[in-house]
Amino acid sequence: MGLNIPEKIIQNHLVEGQMIAGEEIGIKIDQTLTQDATGTMAYLEFETLNIPKVKTELSVSYVDHNTLQVGFENADDHKYLQTIAEKYGIYYSRPGNGICHQVHLERFGKPGKTLIGSDSHTPTGGGIGMMAIGAGGLDVATAMGGSPFYLTMPKVIRINLHNKLSNWVTAKDIILKILSILTTKGNVGTVIEYGGDALEFLTVPERATITNMGAELGVTTSLFPSDEQTKKFLKAQQREEDWIELKSDKDAHYERVIDIDLAQLKPMVALPHSPDNVKEIDDIEGLEVDQVAVGSCTNSSYKDLMSVVNILQDRLISPNVSFIVAPGSKQVFEMVDKAGGVLTLIKAGARIMEFACGFCIGNGQSPKSGGVSLRTNNRNFKGRSGTQDGKIYLLSPEVAAVSALYGKVTNPQHTDIPYKKVEMPDNFIIDDTMIIPPQEKSDVKIFRGPNIGQPPYTDKTEDSYKIKTVIKVGDKITTDHIMPAGQRLKYRSNIKKYSEFVFENLKPDFADVSLKNKEQGLANLIVAGESYGQGSSREHAAICPMYLGVKFVLAKSIERIHRQNLLNFGIVPLVFADFNDYNNLGENDDWAVANLISAIKEKEELILKNLTKNTEIKTILTLSQRERSMLLEGGLLNYIKENK
Repeated sequence: MGLNIPEKIIQNHLVEGQMIAGEEIGIKIDQTLTQDATGTMAYLEFETLNIPKVKTELSVSYVDHNTLQVGFENADDHKYLQTIAEKYGIYYSRPGNGICHQVHLERFGKPGKTLIGSDSHTPTGGGIGMMAIGAGGLDVATAMGGSPFYLTMPKVIRINLHNKLSNWVTAKDIILKILSILTTKGNVGTVIEYGGDALEFLTVPERATITNMGAELGVTTSLFPSDEQTKKFLKAQQREEDWIELKSDKDAHYERVIDIDLAQLKPMVALPHSPDNVKEIDDIEGLEVDQVAVGSCTNSSYKDLMSVVNILQDRLISPNVSFIVAPGSKQVFEMVDKAGGVLTLIKAGARIMEFACGFCIGNGQSPKSGGVSLRTNNRNFKGRSGTQDGKIYLLSPEVAAVSALYGKVTNPQHTDIPYKKVEMPDNFIIDDTMIIPPQEKSDVKIFRGPNIGQPPYTDKTEDSYKIKTVIKVGDKITTDHIMPAGQRLKYRSNIKKYSEFVFENLKPDFADVSLKNKEQGLANLIVAGESYGQGSSREHAAICPMYLGVKFVLAKSIERIHRQNLLNFGIVPLVFADFNDYNNLGENDDWAVANLISAIKEKEELILKNLTKNTEIKTILTLSQRERSMLLEGGLLNYIKENK
């Protein structure tokens, strides 16, 4: 039997385990990326490994999240990141160069290579034929140190795209359609490979939109073959030598095959408050709009912005709409400016934002109270925009721009605005002056501001615990719910301070209650429904609860990256054997567990005794042998030190 594309890349990088679906494997990592919101902790963790230089082919540190410098914290951390890069042989993409995924696609991504990044949207690189995977910062740190990256050998779903998109229908509509089919849960341990005759017409930026927002499916990653479109893109970036052909064998096996006729698609939208709450745009046409924001790592390419420019040419934004445009990179901005697009945007009433994540992570440009905001980014979780009652709709740049003109949700197909296709340029402007290449320096003094801490110490796992449920939450709890972003992100390198905000929007006293329990010798338990830990890869959603004394998470299901982060910091990830038990648990229940060590060493289940209800429940504890050893030590850093 032949191999599909993910299997070919894995086979070329396999260093541990066997390529059997569901089994743990270790793969060699060629490239890593970090961004400043998660990278600071990743590099603090890397420092503890005592390795003089990174061992990857290429590692890049990007500054794109916390570019608003209100107070000293962000500026201090950026200087820390720059000095770390100088010392350890890392590329440093300065603030203002652009969003990590957009820049990495432009300047560093290579077909057939492996990439992990401390950002959940790292799968953007799949648009260029990379095996690009989001991970926690500690996993990225150890990969930079030369260790394999461990994952479950994935099942592969093939999605065949057929025919051409109609006018005004875009790559964003393709991934929204796929989200309506596969949803945001139930896809752990899966990789999506794209194929079909439509690939002939889909450019790399369009493919990257699809693989970027594929992160919302909860899959390990998504990727396209490396073909003539890939070659054309790399040639335009003056990197044609990085191209290789990469395609699946004709007799490759797939877990499932889905066929989508692009000619039948219509403009789509994800309604509040989940990316899989998908409808056709016609279903909400006429809804009045307060804000429109174009940008983010999903839709901030040259094609995206020039599509907006064409729509706004000689037109004015509705006076009732605040219109925001954030280019994905300096290169994109320069290309749009060269085409005369920047002046067109400004004359139409657009506000040009920094080349950064900004509004997508709630770091500025929050909508008004109860406001309707149309956005081209990838997530619309409740409160993520910075406005708790904001109503965030996700859609294409084209629909966003047309709706901004009319002041209400508008299907461009129902207007007299002429459709103008944006062609990919034969050559992009190449200017890497905002990227500082690795320095040959070993005596660099690392800058450490007062907000910089150390990776928190974790204790070895004990055999028995008295436990207290500290919070009970429902389905689809995201890492934004656990660890708020936005202005809270400036405390990312100060765990003691950042821990004050765990679950602040769901249980404001979570930190106080948890610390009180910890002082009384109790281990804290989080009880959750399905798909716990969706969204961002931020490992702080595990580190900060651990700091507050959380030792157990019991859920109906836990998402891949978050589960690994829990294990990395010594938190036991448990799954209900019987979902009905969830309904019988209270938020303040007392528990006891015994013989935990033997369960971790050799069993697939753990019995928890509920002292409040005087009952016992069975939980599933599925671990690889490596994970068992790691959990016994109390986490990954302890495990590495013990096994040096």
